[in-house]
Formats: sequence, C-alpha cells, structure tokens
Amino acid sequence: MQWNRRNKVSNVVAAACVTLSLSGCLGLNYQIGSRTLFPSNIETVYVPVFDSSSLRRELGEQLTEAVVKEIERRSHLKVVSSPSADTILTGKIVSETKHLLFQSRTGDPREMEVNFSVQVSWVDQRGQSIRDIPAVPIPSSMVTIGAASNLVPEVGQSVATSQQRVIQRLAEQIVSLMETPW
Repeated sequence: MQWNRRNKVSNVVAAACVTLSLSGCLGLNYQIGSRTLFPSNIETVYVPVFDSSSLRRELGEQLTEAVVKEIERRSHLKVVSSPSADTILTGKIVSETKHLLFQSRTGDPREMEVNFSVQVSWVDQRGQSIRDIPAVPIPSSMVTIGAASNLVPEVGQSVATSQQRVIQRLAEQIVSLMETPW
C-alpha cells in the first residue's frame, strides 16, 4: 500500500514539473523551420541575371542560377520572373582574379587560387534596403562579398571546377545575408 502511494506521489510531482516547465513557454511565439530565418513579411523575390565585369563568359548567369537554387533550397521565399515581386535581389561580379600560389621548378603552376568579388543589393519595391549593414562603408543597400577556391591542375582540377566552387560559396553567402538577424 505504501509503495502505491509513493508511485502516485511521484507521478503527481512529475506531472507538476512538466506542467510548470511548459507554462514558461506560454505567451511566446516559438517557430521552427526555414520560415523563421527569413523575413516573414516577404513572400517573393525577383533575381535578375547578375552583371559581370569579367571577360569570362556566363559567370553572371552561373551565379544567378546558383543563388536562385540556394534561395529555393534554404528559404520559404518564392523566386519569380517578374520585377513586381515583393523584393528584388541584384548583383554584379566586380572582380574575378586568379593568383599563382606555387609553381614547379620548371615554372608550371602547381596550385592557384581563384577569387571573386560580388556586389549585392536586396531592396523592396520602394527601393528601400531590406538588410541594413552599417559596418560596411558603402551604401547600406549594397554589400560586397568575396569567395576563393584553390586550383591544383596536377590532380585534374580546372579553372571551371574552381569557379563553380567559388560560385556555390558566393550563393551560400548571399542567401545567408538575406536571413533575419538575431
């Protein structure tokens, strides 16, 4: 009889603890999922083809495609083909460089580095910046980001594969900039 009483008391105490711990969360609006990472008042984004000042062809198109895929993969935002979307994400590849890191005794490149620098702007229909980043010494509506990737020709890597890695890293950074700050 005493054993059953202890079990009942233990069950009541456990239920009270659970109830008290959950009551602390009442009134707070907890959310989960990708929708919480991005502004909830924005549903659509228009991403025109990024400009490129590089002499290499189709870099702007490749970066645009990677950014669109990354937005669709990581966010609730719908990428649309109309400039009348809630927001407009524009960008321009301002520099694309290749540096020699190591060379063989005969002067052949052993390892190089591919660098891109991109200016990105995310504005609403009124032209107001979605993300204010005051630490950057340029207009807050435009942010410059960069990415790099190493290239080792001796193991079969090409400039194209290195550029694709850089483009993927840039797309990830651009979409990360679109997230709501904590």
